[in-house]
Amino acid sequence: MSNRIKIESRAYEAIEALENYLKTTGITPLHKELIKIRASQINGCAYCINMHTKDARAAGETEQRIYALSAWRDAPFFTDEERAILALTEELTLVANHGVSDEVYAEAERLLGRKYLAEVYMAVITINAWNRIGVGLKMQPVA
Repeated sequence: MSNRIKIESRAYEAIEALENYLKTTGITPLHKELIKIRASQINGCAYCINMHTKDARAAGETEQRIYALSAWRDAPFFTDEERAILALTEELTLVANHGVSDEVYAEAERLLGRKYLAEVYMAVITINAWNRIGVGLKMQPVA
């Protein structure tokens, strides 16, 4: 168990407000979980990977797709919309590398529409905030 600081409750509530906003969007439960799992894989947040793979299963996600998520480009199990979401999730999570490319953005906008794309953006931003808390504070899933 980490002996690091605790997040101040008002700050935690602010991030929780983003989660509550996401509940009001049209993002499907499976899309939300794909975003959360993939960003958490990239960020190395074991706590969030554990939580969101369980949540994905509860939402009806298959083991096969969860196992293949880190290799989604080479797996035939994902729709075009999901591929656009995953590409955007990766680029936005790794934004310091090269930003979000025009190609990834345009494909996501074409497949998802502007409103859904804006909601996906906020979902990616939110899980990245949670991941930084989890990784930075060395949070661990319960064995």
